[in-house]
Amino acid sequence: MTTTPDRSGGRLTALSAALVVARRDFSAVLFSRSFLAFLIGPLFMLAVSALASSVGQQVEQNAGRPRLGVAMAPADSAAMTAAARRIDGELDRLLPELVPLRAKPGEAPAATLAGQRGAVDAVLSGTPEHPVLTGSAGMVEAQQVPVRLIAAAALDTRPRAMPKVTLAPVAVPSGTNKIARMRTAQLGQTVLFLLTMLLAGMVLSNLVEEKANKIIEILAAAIPMDAVFLGKLFAMLAVSFVGIAVWGLAAGGVLLGGGHSLAELAAPAVGWPAFLALGVAYFAMAYLLLGAVFLTIGSMASTVREVQTLSMPVTMLQLLVFFFATAAVGAPDSWMARTAQIVPFSSPFTMLARAAMEPGLAAHLLALAWQALWVTLFVRFGAQLFRRRVLKSGPAGGAQGRSGARRWLRLGRA
Repeated sequence: MTTTPDRSGGRLTALSAALVVARRDFSAVLFSRSFLAFLIGPLFMLAVSALASSVGQQVEQNAGRPRLGVAMAPADSAAMTAAARRIDGELDRLLPELVPLRAKPGEAPAATLAGQRGAVDAVLSGTPEHPVLTGSAGMVEAQQVPVRLIAAAALDTRPRAMPKVTLAPVAVPSGTNKIARMRTAQLGQTVLFLLTMLLAGMVLSNLVEEKANKIIEILAAAIPMDAVFLGKLFAMLAVSFVGIAVWGLAAGGVLLGGGHSLAELAAPAVGWPAFLALGVAYFAMAYLLLGAVFLTIGSMASTVREVQTLSMPVTMLQLLVFFFATAAVGAPDSWMARTAQIVPFSSPFTMLARAAMEPGLAAHLLALAWQALWVTLFVRFGAQLFRRRVLKSGPAGGAQGRSGARRWLRLGRA
């Protein structure tokens, strides 16, 4: 492993130097006001999305629930509406809403319906023994069974509570559960892709400011460029885990508050604990792979605008990679799936989907080792390219570089 001598004759390994850079960048990013704004942005979007979903669901439920006007005798109308409320409490608002109407004596139900001007969808007249439902053909046909149920409950002078059902869950055969597990696999892929694309962008402009301030020359004189790149990737990965922890706690609170849980999804083939652990590992590999490419692009750029221009092709290619990995889920034994598992950039997404579809952990250990190898190769390639194309001031970097080197080495040994 590459070592860097200090003035006391000691040795600082490349990994130790990378950890020095990681600690410095992690502290600088984590305690900055811009990172706080970066954290709040998705939380605000999450809160707005949850509120919009709740309001939209309520509006859709109210809009999709038919309203039937009850134009019966007062006693019959009260009995029908009371029965509808009693049954609807058990059926979770699946029955139509009954609204008492004051019809004129001798007025036909069709005239009563027209006089409501769309306030109700149909008019229920007659008696509970012989109800008459007046409305459009589709509406009266769709609501005849609920009206019969309500009328039967209204005629029951001794209403009874619905009997409780004893639940007897059993293990579902694997063939029946295949589609449900595929949904879990696709959800895992989508979350992994969104987090990677959202957080890997922080690496792009990481070196632009340091290049402008000549800080990168001090770092290059103090430690190997491989350690600089690796340290910055580790720092951004640690920052990403902080962001994911905050967003995950917030999203979990919102979901639990809404009565949702992981039980609504089909359990992955490797089990939830192993699946979540593999999700963290594959996110780290996907982030480091894409981050190494982004860091190389950022190191070659001189301005933030140039970084954005250069990153657009990589982003588009990453979208194609995600679609490629998603398509491979439907055919796990095809050549497409095998190729997606081997290609470094699609391997994390494909293997996470495999964890949801197939049991066993041996293939995942091999895949993680394969992805780690490519992370190492990308980091070394980016560091060498940066050294040859950007750093042209000599290996020592002048007096400023030697002075900076001594400061960095003392920090690394502290």
